[in-house]
Amino acid sequence: MASEVPVNIGERSYRIHIEWGSLERAPELLKSRGLQTRLFLITHPTLNDLYGRRLQEALSLESFPIITAEIPEGEGTKSLRVAAELYDRMVDARLSRDSAIIALGGGVVGDISGFVAATYMRGIRFIQIPTTLLSQVDASVGGKVAVNHPQAKNLIGAFHQPSFVLMDPGTLISLPKREVRAGLAEVVKYGVIYDEQFFRFIEENADSLLRLDSVPVEEMLRRSCEIKAWVVEQDERESGLRAILNFGHTIGHAVEAVFGYGELLHGECVAVGMVAASRIAVAQELCDSEVEARLTGLLQRIGLPISIPACPIDPVLQAMRLDKKGDTGGLRFVLPERMGRVTIARGIPEQTILQAVESIMV
Repeated sequence: MASEVPVNIGERSYRIHIEWGSLERAPELLKSRGLQTRLFLITHPTLNDLYGRRLQEALSLESFPIITAEIPEGEGTKSLRVAAELYDRMVDARLSRDSAIIALGGGVVGDISGFVAATYMRGIRFIQIPTTLLSQVDASVGGKVAVNHPQAKNLIGAFHQPSFVLMDPGTLISLPKREVRAGLAEVVKYGVIYDEQFFRFIEENADSLLRLDSVPVEEMLRRSCEIKAWVVEQDERESGLRAILNFGHTIGHAVEAVFGYGELLHGECVAVGMVAASRIAVAQELCDSEVEARLTGLLQRIGLPISIPACPIDPVLQAMRLDKKGDTGGLRFVLPERMGRVTIARGIPEQTILQAVESIMV
């Protein structure tokens, strides 16, 4: 059964369509939203074999002019160099301001596709077709698009909302289990930051979600997107409330940068970052230890890491200082006050931060 989640942000509003098998209905769904235009499909070779060629054929049969560009897999693809190569392809294809980009893939494909869409001819439309759990519950919704800088993740970017998000949970079946688990880290995040009842739903349905059972998966996607959409509607450009979505990311992004993008999956780094943040919250007496215990227990049950191999701590701290979540007031941390509610904290003592980072190293 199909469900739709609206993202209401004025003239940039759009809808998220969630339906098993909806990829087969892409031409119909794009037409119904006035998106029958010249299309530039960005994906990677594996996904092109799985879904891209069929999608291109279906769209061509319905008179959509479409060109496909393949990019390499992996976080290293999110670079200005690859973006420049895509610009060249788009110029050669004579794409205009009326054209649109389709991002078929996970967070990497969505991020670089959105960045290119935001900057080509000062901005053209783009359509998200996320194929990983991480991208379905997080990266495809909200309009944050970026490429990486060698010293920090997502440092070069923009806010550019998609025109439509088409979400087919069936694409999750082709994912390695490790990627499913990593995606669930962001789902757990929503429960901690906003909805204790949703956190309980994940606790009660963890095994079904890992099996990708259709009914709980669709409910998980719907509720995750509702929470993300509500936050984006209140604070589209992350001037305040939207920062709560960064729970686990201040330390998580630093860990990801230090270990090298791709060695640890983004969701694995977020899981470790959430554990560290919950320990900071306990140390600051913002929440009791039960919050940390429930969070850590659920992450372990899902099969996510709660620690990282021991490494020098200074590079982690330096990466945290370079991260976007710092400002002139110093590092910003999203910290739980109770399950389902967080606060944005500044001025955390450096010794408390050090102890939290050391606690996740084994």
